[in-house]
Amino acid sequence: MTATPRPGTPAAAAAQHRAPGRRLPAPLAPALHRPPSAPAEKDRTDAHVRMAVTLEEAPWLGWILVKALLRFAFMVANNLVALLSYLCYVIVLQPLRLLDSKRFWYIEGFMYKWLLGMVASWGWYAGYTVMEWGDDIKAVSKDEAVMLVNHQATGDVCTLMMCLQDKGLVVAQMMWLMDHIFKYTNFGIVSLIHGDFFIRQGKSHRDQQLLLLKKHLENNYRSRDRKWIVLFPEGGFLRKRRETSQAFAKKNNLPFLTHVTLPRIGATNIILSALVARQENGSPSEGDAKELESKSKGLQWIIDTTIAYPKAEPIDIQTWILGYRKPTVTHVHYRIFPIKDVPLETDGLSDWLYQRFIEKEELLSHFYETGAFPPPKGHKEAVSREMTLSNMWIFLIQSFAFLSGYMWYKIIQYFYHCLF
Repeated sequence: MTATPRPGTPAAAAAQHRAPGRRLPAPLAPALHRPPSAPAEKDRTDAHVRMAVTLEEAPWLGWILVKALLRFAFMVANNLVALLSYLCYVIVLQPLRLLDSKRFWYIEGFMYKWLLGMVASWGWYAGYTVMEWGDDIKAVSKDEAVMLVNHQATGDVCTLMMCLQDKGLVVAQMMWLMDHIFKYTNFGIVSLIHGDFFIRQGKSHRDQQLLLLKKHLENNYRSRDRKWIVLFPEGGFLRKRRETSQAFAKKNNLPFLTHVTLPRIGATNIILSALVARQENGSPSEGDAKELESKSKGLQWIIDTTIAYPKAEPIDIQTWILGYRKPTVTHVHYRIFPIKDVPLETDGLSDWLYQRFIEKEELLSHFYETGAFPPPKGHKEAVSREMTLSNMWIFLIQSFAFLSGYMWYKIIQYFYHCLF
């Protein structure tokens, strides 16, 4: 005997479903016959939208990839012909270096500037341009100066290579202080010949590196007629040093900085000690007066340089080379300080340098909020200047590089066939 399920129970509903010719009550209809729920329908719609967007962007993404590959191929060729031509010219000019060192370094400086101009052109034609704010540093381009720059990414160096191209002979007579890792890049051999200094980071190397820097300045700065030095006092990229800097600030009751890190004093102290003319009572000491009159006035300016990227998204060297990021305007703010206003003793210099980076923090905070740097004191508006590169000049230096590369190739080929 089969038990009859009690009406209203799930068993009764199942039995009713099995019975032929019987229809289920609407509330118990299987989910398969119900309209899709709202979340499921929304997910399906979103998936279709994403697929449509992806299909629409496919040609654009394909073009970006092709363009990046073409740019990379050009950079490789550009590096090969330009760097090898530079090395060949330097080797051939070695007799001139022995006979007239000043003229040799003058010629080398021009070739160095052209090489940096080629790097600047890579970003220029990708739409990465520079807007300048603050003091006009062209006014001090013939004097000796130190640039103190905040450091966010490898693109900072490329940005400076671009925005200093129209500042007279600054690039030709410039010395860079950069991380030792750059020594092993394709540009490392050029920087070694030019006389740039590669500094190794870390407490274990700090004292030794400062001694090496002092010796390097004594041996290369004056003898090669250098005028400007580019220094990143933070000692590393913002993203790598921020937590350490903030912990140090908290421990020592110093300002908490977000957009920059607290600077390190060592390299700045060495540079000022080595290059600032010794003064007594506001004038050069008697022993230095004749030397300064005939050779150099010594270091005269410190240029506080602040680099800002839209939305705080810095450009790295890969982006600069491949050009896959949309055109971007990088903003650079300058503030010039006479060296006489800068304390040279260690404690005073440390406080002065901290104050500069506190000001950088304020400048960057204002920029990220408004898209512009604040006006100088006593002014209602901040004035910006668009930095431009001459397309004709870029064409000429690139043509010179490739023609030089072809010339040296034919010369080497000739001697190879003569010998073998």
